[in-house]
Amino acid sequence: MPPSPLLAALREKLRAGHYSPRTEQAYVGWIKRFIGYHRTTHPNRMGEAEVVAFLTDLAVRRRVAASTQNQALAALLFLYQSVLGRPLADLGVLPRAREGHRLPVVLTPEEVSRILGRLVGVPRVVAMVLYGGGLRLSEAMALRVKDVDFGRGEIVVRRGKGKKDRVTMLPQAVVPELRRHLAVVQAGWRRDVAEGVGIALPDAYGVKHPGAAREWAWYWVFPATRPTLLRGTGARVRWHQDVSVVQRAVKVAVGGAGVAKKASCHTFRHSFATHLLEQGYDIRTVQELLGHRDLSTTMMYTHVLGRGAGGVRSPLDRL
Repeated sequence: MPPSPLLAALREKLRAGHYSPRTEQAYVGWIKRFIGYHRTTHPNRMGEAEVVAFLTDLAVRRRVAASTQNQALAALLFLYQSVLGRPLADLGVLPRAREGHRLPVVLTPEEVSRILGRLVGVPRVVAMVLYGGGLRLSEAMALRVKDVDFGRGEIVVRRGKGKKDRVTMLPQAVVPELRRHLAVVQAGWRRDVAEGVGIALPDAYGVKHPGAAREWAWYWVFPATRPTLLRGTGARVRWHQDVSVVQRAVKVAVGGAGVAKKASCHTFRHSFATHLLEQGYDIRTVQELLGHRDLSTTMMYTHVLGRGAGGVRSPLDRL
């Protein structure tokens, strides 16, 4: 087990830099693995050689994806620079994991309909939001009541990937089910207020506006089933539902619908983008709805539009 003061300092630096909880979890995990790989040696007693050895093992022996190796490198760079105050020098030429070029898995509209038909309750509403608005699962679970604008037909995604806000559409097809869902959620919010259960708020917002922890506008659209006890204070607060609940439900629904594709929650986002392009919407519009910084990221969906090998008429067929 790595020394707890080191991990505590790492978490403190990450939170001070407003890194997302998922990034914090990933970085802490990589530092634990790094220390475990070197038989619990403290990072202060290690340097570039040990970092290179660990990253090489990931690429050569464990054959991790390039993105996985890059994340491990980012975690170690952050540890040495921001926590230990010893920026790593030149690491030389690292054996890099192969950066494969993979096309996204995309469902047909009929397959989406079959999967949605297998979902019930909260997972169904979440999946409809994912496909209807192009949200990432983490973005959907982090939605608050104030982020859903029924009048304008919009969803505001707060601090998405890259810490950017964006606006996407609220599909009319999900409105009736979402309203029914929020009616149930509102009853739970009233119980929380009566029992003194607060709402987990971003950063230090609760210090500036203590009353926000009891406001309906700040309540989660998809709240967790149980409140959490805060360390130190012992206060009870409500977080949003864990992503694993929806992930498991979607996995079961995909199998039950007979869809022979490796589809996940993120596949709804891929399908959203591809189907919009198939309908003739401008790629810049799709880029904005998805929140992509670089247009080249959105361009990958043009490869699955049926305009490549499957969308070109063979000269043999013209004979």
